[in-house]
Amino acid sequence: MEQPAWDDPGAGGTMVRGALWLLQVVGQGNTFTKNELRDAFPGISQADRRIRDLRDYGWVVYSSLEDASLLREDQRFVKAGVPVWDPRERRENAPEKTISAKERQAVLARDGYMCTLCGIAGGEPYPDDAVITAVLAISQRTVATDDGSVKRVLMTECKRCRAGETPPPLTIAEAVTAAADLSSAELRRLLRWMERGRRGATELDRAWASYLRVAPDERTQVATRLRKPQ
Repeated sequence: MEQPAWDDPGAGGTMVRGALWLLQVVGQGNTFTKNELRDAFPGISQADRRIRDLRDYGWVVYSSLEDASLLREDQRFVKAGVPVWDPRERRENAPEKTISAKERQAVLARDGYMCTLCGIAGGEPYPDDAVITAVLAISQRTVATDDGSVKRVLMTECKRCRAGETPPPLTIAEAVTAAADLSSAELRRLLRWMERGRRGATELDRAWASYLRVAPDERTQVATRLRKPQ
């Protein structure tokens, strides 16, 4: 389907026109402000929410929470997703259901407040990009069961993994070298992760994730109390 003009009222609703505005006016990789969004869609009070709705269709838009280099009023259009102006594409890729706050909290707790794909904890800087901190989201994924059927499951993923934004691939030799100094126990654990296709959370991982959930100005108290004799 040909891409319509973003300012054509017949292009669709605010979410659709917002996607087109990001592509045609902002441009992938560039930033915009909430005021610019309001100016583009005057009289529409929920325009920023409609932009957030695009995330359910694979669109990636960062705020200062995900990208520390952004000012509070800035957002960055990182990556386009499903062409939502195409009714067929939008229908085929629509979220299956809304995840309730209770479900979201239960999944986060089950997964130790860590991404089940890369293992990063919420609020933790990425090792290859210290400016960006991980923001966790709940995704619906299709998995195969032992009897050959498929089912939808909820998983915790960081927004970078969810968007498919991974660092450049390594060679086999580089991956082997990275594991060369592991102890035998650590190597066995790594191999179990590889067999499962996901990182397992240890007590240490869960403790670290819990620490990151404490308010930043109170974290020193955690270390102070832990250093005291039990």
